[in-house]
Amino acid sequence: MTQPLLQAADLRGAAQLTTDAVAGLVDLVEAMHARIASLPRLTAAPADERTQGLTGLVYKTVRGATRVVGGSAEALLGWLGPRLSTAGRLPLAEREAIVAALNGVLGDHLAATGNPLAIAMTFRHEGQVLVLERFAMRSRLPAATPRVVVLLHGLCLNDLQWQRGGHDHGAALAREAGYTPVYLHYNSGLSVSTNGRILAQQMEHLLDAWPVPIARLAMVGHSMGGLVARSAIHHGPLIQRGGLRWPARVDDLVCLGTPHQGAPLERAGQGVDLVLGALPYAAPLARLGRMRSAGINDLSHGEVVARGSDGHGTHKHAQVPLPGTARCSAIAASLGPAEGSLKSTLLGDGLVPVASALGQHRDPARRLAFGADRQAVVHETGHLDLLSSPAVFEHLLRWLR
Repeated sequence: MTQPLLQAADLRGAAQLTTDAVAGLVDLVEAMHARIASLPRLTAAPADERTQGLTGLVYKTVRGATRVVGGSAEALLGWLGPRLSTAGRLPLAEREAIVAALNGVLGDHLAATGNPLAIAMTFRHEGQVLVLERFAMRSRLPAATPRVVVLLHGLCLNDLQWQRGGHDHGAALAREAGYTPVYLHYNSGLSVSTNGRILAQQMEHLLDAWPVPIARLAMVGHSMGGLVARSAIHHGPLIQRGGLRWPARVDDLVCLGTPHQGAPLERAGQGVDLVLGALPYAAPLARLGRMRSAGINDLSHGEVVARGSDGHGTHKHAQVPLPGTARCSAIAASLGPAEGSLKSTLLGDGLVPVASALGQHRDPARRLAFGADRQAVVHETGHLDLLSSPAVFEHLLRWLR
């Protein structure tokens, strides 16, 4: 079953961004529309993608209307939404990928302005939202087990993208180790600290609503997801008097390619391009790569909590150690063929250096204490390939089983 790629609310949301003065968004939406409506290409798409005919005229009209009265663009696209959305149809997963990418780049702006494109944090299973109430959970997950693994995606991604290359670490852990996978879906453009505080409360509700007594709880975070998991565990004891109960119940935290010490390519504004380049229908969003959401800024520096100030207008990094109540593991990826190669040292997985993913730092105070038997490096593997790597799953299975 397929659904319209752009729904009426999506187009109103895109138009709202335009009226909020996000430069060139109409061009961006048209480029996405042109990419979706055209047949699959074997060659690169032209830089200046335009739709044709009546649709092209509509976008031209929207540009003019936006320059005169911003609100008219939202009204126009709201009226045209159902009509434009029938021009190209894609599976739900493709639309989810585009919305997730837009949230990664502009998610803090979307949330601050109440934009309908902003993703609200939920837990999902097989793409469906889990209602955090015991009877609803029992109905939705009749085969729920006492072993729970929560999987947290990275920047510009979503929960459906744990499925990559025919493999899903969560589903594989269900088959091989008896875990029930729960996937977090969140706005990766918000600050890591904001997502951490929201997740901390959501996790408490998840454990309260789980249909059977929980014997083991694991969290697996890819890229930014590892930072969000650490942030949630850190905030758990601080949210209310006496703290939340769930952080002490976490048995295992595994971070895959997480930039604990920052991601240099994100600081250079190139990391978003790397991720979006792997998502064909979201590729036009790379035009917004220079716009840096709070989430991107946090990913650049490996921030887990909100940065403080030194009193002179300069932000300072907050030291947050690994949670002491959980077994913490880290997997780094390297594009190089062997440890110590120049390619491995300089590039890491193409986004996160090996040292950063393993929590290493020149300053002893900033190093993260992953045990020697809880670290691994997989070679000839890129950042997104961590999601489908058999070697990564072998480590997951060994640590979590």
